[in-house]
Amino acid sequence: MDADFPAFRNAPLPLFAAAETPSPGSHPSRDPHLHRVRPGVYTELNEWAALPPWDRYLLRVHAFRLVNAGAVFSHESAAALYGLPTFGHPRHIHLFDARRARSVAYGDVRVHTSADRRRIVESDGIRCSPLADVVVDLARVLPPAFALAVADAALRTGAITSTELLDLAAAQRNPRSRRKLDWVLGRGDQRSESVGESVSRAVIEWCGFPAVDLQTEHRVGGRAYRSDFCWPEHRVIGEFDGWTKYDRHDPEAAAEAVRAEKTREDALRRAGWRIARWDYGGALRVDGLREALRAAGLPVVSRIDGRNLRGVGLNPRSE
Repeated sequence: MDADFPAFRNAPLPLFAAAETPSPGSHPSRDPHLHRVRPGVYTELNEWAALPPWDRYLLRVHAFRLVNAGAVFSHESAAALYGLPTFGHPRHIHLFDARRARSVAYGDVRVHTSADRRRIVESDGIRCSPLADVVVDLARVLPPAFALAVADAALRTGAITSTELLDLAAAQRNPRSRRKLDWVLGRGDQRSESVGESVSRAVIEWCGFPAVDLQTEHRVGGRAYRSDFCWPEHRVIGEFDGWTKYDRHDPEAAAEAVRAEKTREDALRRAGWRIARWDYGGALRVDGLREALRAAGLPVVSRIDGRNLRGVGLNPRSE
């Protein structure tokens, strides 16, 4: 693999070809302890059941590669390998084949092609579309808030820049979803630290709120605090609660994190900031984010984009 590309993610569970399953003497399809990931490829049922949707999909990608060694992965399948967000459990395995005159579909597989020449990235026998191509491909087909989260995540790797993405899109002959593509790539920002923050940025814009500053540092009482979202002219701070900072497996650490967050928030309020908080569900439903910012006094300054707001969180490409 090129040195400037992130490594591919490994399969989250061991995979067994039918001839290699742990219970010799019987066909694995009759073993109640195994789950068929795809024809001829199995994994442990209990471990499969415990996987989150995005890791189940990653395992499906690795299972496909196990029986199709020459496959070149693209779209969500490549995103899973790169560690980019995939939003639930994508329905299809996505491949790229430059030899085809048009894209085709069979079973749960979608094979894409392109009028433009493309490189192939390879590491440890896994072949994949380059990271920039994956971002541009998904920006054309995903709902825009999710496409923005993919672009932000790719930019956070440091392997590509916004300029490179814009240049790649401009050079492609594919006219599909050009307006959405320009919207996504024109807003990609590595400072968004999570999918939730990326989706929130899209919702903030579509709700008609003012343009937002990201990851702003605030010095209060000799200490530095950073905010997820900030509107200095309105003295409003927005905070996305991802909950990962509160360790559910360590009550003492979680309690300390809550105390530190309260100390931080109290200091910012004393300095004259009004603070709005919401979580991922509040951003996807729109109302949680919107009402929190309205309650903090943030005005609506531009036209509300009702069409995009109605589609936040809806992804027909995933289960």
